[in-house]
Amino acid sequence: EQAAEIRVRLADGRTELEAEAVGADPHTDIAVLKVAATNLPAIVIADSGQLEVGDLVLALGNPFGVGQTVTMGIVSAVGRGELGLTDYEDFIQTDAPINVGNSGGALVDARGRLVGINTAIVSGGGGSVGIGFAVPINMARHVMERLLTEGRIRRGYLGIYLRPLTPDVGQTLKLPDGAGALVGGVASGTPAEAAGLREGDVIVEFNGRKVEDGRHLRLMASQTAPGTPVDLKVWREGRTRTVSLVLAELPSPESESRATGVTRAVGLLDGVELVPLDEQIRQERQIPDYIRGVLVRTVPEGSALAEGGCVRG
Repeated sequence: EQAAEIRVRLADGRTELEAEAVGADPHTDIAVLKVAATNLPAIVIADSGQLEVGDLVLALGNPFGVGQTVTMGIVSAVGRGELGLTDYEDFIQTDAPINVGNSGGALVDARGRLVGINTAIVSGGGGSVGIGFAVPINMARHVMERLLTEGRIRRGYLGIYLRPLTPDVGQTLKLPDGAGALVGGVASGTPAEAAGLREGDVIVEFNGRKVEDGRHLRLMASQTAPGTPVDLKVWREGRTRTVSLVLAELPSPESESRATGVTRAVGLLDGVELVPLDEQIRQERQIPDYIRGVLVRTVPEGSALAEGGCVRG
């Protein structure tokens, strides 16, 4: 982000290549780069949806700048979320050592097929302790294809605010299996309002696919094109009913800023853009209700806030 120049060094020892950023999606931490070169090898892309816990994986990267390195481990978990790393999380967790410098490297299966993009580690001291995360290649490929064909990511939007569905709440609502996404509110002028969804509904299916929780529903909606008709199976007052609607487009940060009244601070915060924490932003970024403050939209390079360590988001 905000790089003035991007260079790519290949593993075969070629001269560094200048790269062009074709597009980027901060919501998933994925960018697409293009280099002017010929005879580049291409990796085989696998279906990351077929990964299972225990599968052998290898992580490629350049940890600490020592040169290309390969480490081995297994898939520790799939579908990891609620980590606060990105807005849309569906991580592959692995114990293959991932250290500083591995981010952006390939996570491959035992046959050398690409299954993920190494992203982050959980560590108290900054080194690998066997808890690493990778963006599934199915998600990264979806982002790549949209950036290449449309130049931006258009995500489906229901227009609901979600609340945690705890076991106690599930029992109170007499949910058959306790899974689903609990509607905490409905935004005005949205597909959800037009379809009659209301607070307290539990969405248990999205176009015939079971909804595990709120994060899972957000992922499915975000990966469905705006304008797509969808059927939701909703648990309400002890029985299920089907609700049909057409997805809208998730508002962009720019339009969201206009709608919520973005503020440009002055003085110590000169040039910094601040946005109030409305319900939509809280939902998109999973910010609890008890957190008070404003969202930092931009931090100019060289500003007092930037030098103090404050970053966008």
